[in-house]
Amino acid sequence: MNAAVRAVTRMGIYVGAKVFLIYEGYEGLVEGGDNIKQATWLSVSNIIQLGGTVIGSARCKAFTTRQGRLRAARNLVEHGITNLCVIGGDGSLTGADIFRAEWAGLLDELLRDGLISEEVAKANGRLNVVGLVGSIDNDFCGTDMTIGTDSALHRIMEVIDAITTTAQSHQRTFVLEVMGRHCGYLALVSGLASGADWLFIPESPPEDGWEDLMCERLGETRSRGSRLNIIIIAEGAIDRNGKPISSNYVKDLVVQRLGFDTRVTVLGHVQRGGTPSAFDRVLSSKMGMEAVMVLLEATPDTPACVVSLSGNQSVRLPLMECVQVTKDVQKAMDEKRFDEAIQLRGRSFENNWNIYKLLAHQKPAQEKSPFSLAILNVGAPAAGMNAAVRSAVRISICRGHTVYAVSDGFEGLAKGQIREVGWHDVAGWLGRGGSMLGTKRTLPKTCMEKIVENVRKFNIQALLVIGGFEAYEGVLQLVEARGQYEELCIIMCVIPATISNNVPGTDFSLGSDTAVNAAMESCDRIKQSASGTKRRVFIVETMGGYCGYLSTVTGIAVGADAAYVYEDPFTIHDLKANVEHLTDKMKTDIQRGLVLRNEKCHEHYTTEFLYNLYSSEGKGIFDCRINVLGHLQQGGAPTPFDRNYGTKLGVKAVLWMSEKLQEAYRKGRVFANSADSACVIGLRKKVVAFSPVTELKKVTDFEHRLPQEQWWLNLRLMLKMLANYQISLTEYISGKMEHVTRRTLSIEKGF
Repeated sequence: MNAAVRAVTRMGIYVGAKVFLIYEGYEGLVEGGDNIKQATWLSVSNIIQLGGTVIGSARCKAFTTRQGRLRAARNLVEHGITNLCVIGGDGSLTGADIFRAEWAGLLDELLRDGLISEEVAKANGRLNVVGLVGSIDNDFCGTDMTIGTDSALHRIMEVIDAITTTAQSHQRTFVLEVMGRHCGYLALVSGLASGADWLFIPESPPEDGWEDLMCERLGETRSRGSRLNIIIIAEGAIDRNGKPISSNYVKDLVVQRLGFDTRVTVLGHVQRGGTPSAFDRVLSSKMGMEAVMVLLEATPDTPACVVSLSGNQSVRLPLMECVQVTKDVQKAMDEKRFDEAIQLRGRSFENNWNIYKLLAHQKPAQEKSPFSLAILNVGAPAAGMNAAVRSAVRISICRGHTVYAVSDGFEGLAKGQIREVGWHDVAGWLGRGGSMLGTKRTLPKTCMEKIVENVRKFNIQALLVIGGFEAYEGVLQLVEARGQYEELCIIMCVIPATISNNVPGTDFSLGSDTAVNAAMESCDRIKQSASGTKRRVFIVETMGGYCGYLSTVTGIAVGADAAYVYEDPFTIHDLKANVEHLTDKMKTDIQRGLVLRNEKCHEHYTTEFLYNLYSSEGKGIFDCRINVLGHLQQGGAPTPFDRNYGTKLGVKAVLWMSEKLQEAYRKGRVFANSADSACVIGLRKKVVAFSPVTELKKVTDFEHRLPQEQWWLNLRLMLKMLANYQISLTEYISGKMEHVTRRTLSIEKGF
């Protein structure tokens, strides 16, 4: 919420509006007085990394009455405020809509009672309202993600990772209760991201007799050598008759029937706390800026709307349409229409649920398929690779395929480091960072003959390559060698996995979310280290090769003063302007600065050069320090986003490959040489797309290992505006108004 407060305040000031912060929510609005204060640029400095909200939040009885709303209207009119930005859940937003609808009537009443003059009533004739949904449950229909959901998932995954180690040591079963009174989103995604054995969500209660089935499953996994069981339960879990299922009931069941050592952990309000994740900070900053644009562009005919994210684009949704569908979900659950409740939650919720059911327990394949596929990791390690390998192996086994795991990338394929893997060989891989298969940067052209020989020897008909730019380049080399070697006329798919996010054909690569979070946490600490010292500027170097994604997104997430990247060329004049900007900033109360530099952003303006420049220009005003983040950005446990994304990409890739194998199967063998038989799978805007590598070759800059066009460059505008650079708004792309109906919710949304 703080990142949103910061973005709305700064964008408001940027466009020349007066911005007021209202403390303690609607209570402050009704009470007035010191609860309504005009904000300055500096009022919202240094809050982006704080959890909760610095302006407070409170439930307010008075605002639910007309009398209370009358007092609120008077307080707003006194300050000449006619635009309201509300950050909260559906209750707060519905309240805002009622307030807006009554506004004219409230002003008439104030005028009648002589509390305001006619001029004042005329000047404040219309109230515009925009909403930002802040709810950790992600229970607001129509929006992809609500503010706070990703951070809550981070807290849950930290706990699950910690619990997993103790459970494995003691051979325990853990029943974990997460928040979600009416919505199972947190339970579902954390179940998917942790590979939980059993899951309870309110939208899909278990079939009658689930007790026997659950105990049978848990016993089965133990007998196969697993040392732990994890059961995740949403606090609102119910059975088919609407009766609550409590975590203690589940625990007693396991103890009585199986005699397993079982513990209950209720996460409670831990999930609401802590520092926000990078995704939440960027999401809130983006939504905050869009909210100001909505208010600026509002006319008497525009409905109150909420700002949301759709893929990576901002959109505007009519508030009451979203509220209506959100109510429909609850109604469907109350009336026991559970399948419908899941559909109304939207396509991505439904996808999550189906994939969880597919991967949680091994179901024997109907029949053995004639196909075999090999999986390998290529390039530098990236978080989420193991999640993708795990789901790809398991879904292949469900389909009856033979699955080979290849160690050490294309080099391992050439050396014959190939082994068949089963369902349980990939258990426990979800939360592991790096690459469990091992990975190398070797490209196929150095060992083509040997690769072809092993493809023939093991009868490999499909190749799933998980990795960065080398993975894409490697598959391209294999495709181009098809004319020479018939053995390479097989199905190939690349899952982009690299912290640099520089693979063409996708907006997001696996591992980049984890890397941004790692870089952000380091920058948070660096900023904190300066809070005791006076006037210091830090120059921080990030990885990413020539791709500036990491430093741009990290820069937004930590509120950096500048981020230098190769794609946005800069000259000595820009550097001079930045130094002057920081010198001015140091004369205010904020006495520290943070400048990010992507490792290859300029061949002459090195990190050392920037340090020397800033040090000599800032002499007597501030001093300088260098930090090179280095390989810290590649390590660490994968974030919930990367675990979930890796799992889904693995499943989608294998389903696509299975389909292509069927099409290319003739007379007992696979022969595929069309362009669309070798693709990169990726997320584009919000749709999962398969792009042929030969097509992508035309839009790739091989010298700098980059796609020629990159969507995230439009985030640079936001970075500069929120850092107070005077630039024009003409490049800003406003979100479009979209409608939320049952039909739009069922459209394939990717993830």
